[in-house]
Amino acid sequence: MECSFALTGKGYVLIAADQTAARSIVKMKNDEDKVKPLGSNLLMTYSGEPGDTVQFAEYIERNLRLYQIRNHHELRPHSAASWIRRALADSLRSRSPYSVNLLVGGYDNSEQAPHLYWIDYLGTMATVPFAAHGYGSYFALSLLDRYHNPEGSLEEGIEALKRCIDEVNKRLIIGLGKFKVRVCDKDGIREIEL
Repeated sequence: MECSFALTGKGYVLIAADQTAARSIVKMKNDEDKVKPLGSNLLMTYSGEPGDTVQFAEYIERNLRLYQIRNHHELRPHSAASWIRRALADSLRSRSPYSVNLLVGGYDNSEQAPHLYWIDYLGTMATVPFAAHGYGSYFALSLLDRYHNPEGSLEEGIEALKRCIDEVNKRLIIGLGKFKVRVCDKDGIREIEL
């Protein structure tokens, strides 16, 4: 019962994920951080099988950091998303595939533009203006389709995200509790309280 949302606006990417760690009918903790910073201007949220998600997210984080150390610069968002997609697709063709769904968002300083990528456990990648994973996507995608403004301010993006979170908490049979929200823009990554 995981849920993650992301959307782009004028000069920013906004990413949110629930903080619940659960297995079957048991909620084990409610302060899990499922939004991982991958660089100074790159974020990733993950959902899926509990062991796979953490291991794959740490693998991605360490390899992107290794790339930065070796080449003295970070990957741009599109290059990072393509590499992540390839790593997921390669694992799919191995004996131990990862069952992980991802939303990768970042701000490209050279283009002065935000980018958002939707990646599923089969290694499918799409560039999107907004995205969602999990059961909450059944409710949130229609709201994002109606209220998302690609040229909107950060305040408008936060309002659209609040609508999604409120709708999921109201209509989904299980209350997901708190959401961790981060924004990525030209100034870097920061956390936002809703």
